[in-house]
Amino acid sequence: MKRSNIGGQAVMEGVMMKSPKGMALAVRRSDGSIALEYHKQTKVRKKGSIATWPIIRGVVAFVESLVTGMKITTRSAELIGEDIAEEPSRFEKWLSKVFGKSVMDVAMAIAIVMAIALALGLFVFLPQLLVHFIPNLSEGWRSLLEGVVRLLIFLGYIVAISLIKDIKRVFMYHGAEHKTIACYEADLELTPENARKCSRLHPRCGTNYMFLVMAISILVLSVASVLLSTAGLPMGNFIVRLLSRLILIPLIAGISYEVLKGAAKSDNLVCKIVRAPGLALQKLTTKEPDEEMLEVAIASFNLAMEAPEQDIEIETKKPEKAEKDEDAGAAKP
Repeated sequence: MKRSNIGGQAVMEGVMMKSPKGMALAVRRSDGSIALEYHKQTKVRKKGSIATWPIIRGVVAFVESLVTGMKITTRSAELIGEDIAEEPSRFEKWLSKVFGKSVMDVAMAIAIVMAIALALGLFVFLPQLLVHFIPNLSEGWRSLLEGVVRLLIFLGYIVAISLIKDIKRVFMYHGAEHKTIACYEADLELTPENARKCSRLHPRCGTNYMFLVMAISILVLSVASVLLSTAGLPMGNFIVRLLSRLILIPLIAGISYEVLKGAAKSDNLVCKIVRAPGLALQKLTTKEPDEEMLEVAIASFNLAMEAPEQDIEIETKKPEKAEKDEDAGAAKP
């Protein structure tokens, strides 16, 4: 079995595949054709730079994936023909003027800030608030219970959004992304038929990463809380406790990234145990794709592997059936 250095992300009606050399995006348009884009990697981290150090590289990768994910999702909506551009508000225009950026860039920055605020509210502030009022808990048990509540909120959130129709389609494209990569790594010809037979679960998935963040946060925050309390900090104070959690988020993200990379490199028993919960969670975040979704994922993967020397935009022909239907409709009197 060979391993690839390709990673991906499901977007609206499509899949993004990223290699060290660039990023490919394939989207199924409303007319049935596939729009393809490729953007060459322009920022190459120098070997030995601080951004490549263990732990730190995980934090950098997390921030980059968040920004890229928001941009690529917005771009996918544009490619399928949805008009997501709205008249900018007076506030957005003012921000654009102040910061010297386009309205779209400003709106994207606001969306990212709001997404981070929501995540912190759900997974940092709310768990701490729920546990704060439970009396007679030692520092270690309070941190452990807080982590369990955080994990339960995360699982509930995944289940809730999976019930939304549009999100379910994104999860199907997520499955197509994994099946395509698995098909390549199994050294099979990249066809929808072969990909359909492959697993939709993958050890390098972002779902695994998020679960590791939740699990490792329980350990790190529990140990940190006991140590800080022993050092004399008032960990019973809500604000002090909240700040300690926020400060430790980058460390948790960095450690989780290293664990994810390490567990994906081997199939020994320890790595399998580490991967197991994340793979189980992927049964919620991925769904079985249809053939058209697999076609889109394969088109994106092939373009990423091809790695053109410059940015390109391609639009495939409409499916033959769609063209015949269109011609038949045009022939009617």
